[in-house]
Amino acid sequence: MSQIKLYLDEDAMHRRLVAALHSRGVETVTAIEANLVGNPDEDHLAFATAHDCVLYSFNVSDFCRIHSQFIRAGGKHAGMILAPQQKFSVGEQTRRILRIHATTNADSMRNRIEFLGNWG
Repeated sequence: MSQIKLYLDEDAMHRRLVAALHSRGVETVTAIEANLVGNPDEDHLAFATAHDCVLYSFNVSDFCRIHSQFIRAGGKHAGMILAPQQKFSVGEQTRRILRIHATTNADSMRNRIEFLGNWG
């Protein structure tokens, strides 16, 4: 079973979250590392898709729309985890992401959106 890798867009890439995920063995890439800060949302999804990473973002409405358009056009992506900004502490985000990481795999996340709020 192939574990998911995460790509944190610029809204979601809190340094403490990245450190917490790394320390627990979750492979992560940030928008800074990908040199995508300030780029359109579609670029973030394209990067995540090209690197087989599940995209993590607080930009719920835009990525729901982009997901729908992407799927309608026959596109495929590695999955998305979406959360409303400022709803969850870094510790709570870490716990919920780790729960997703432990119970899903890369294949089961393909073309799927998971809402962090459902993983409490």
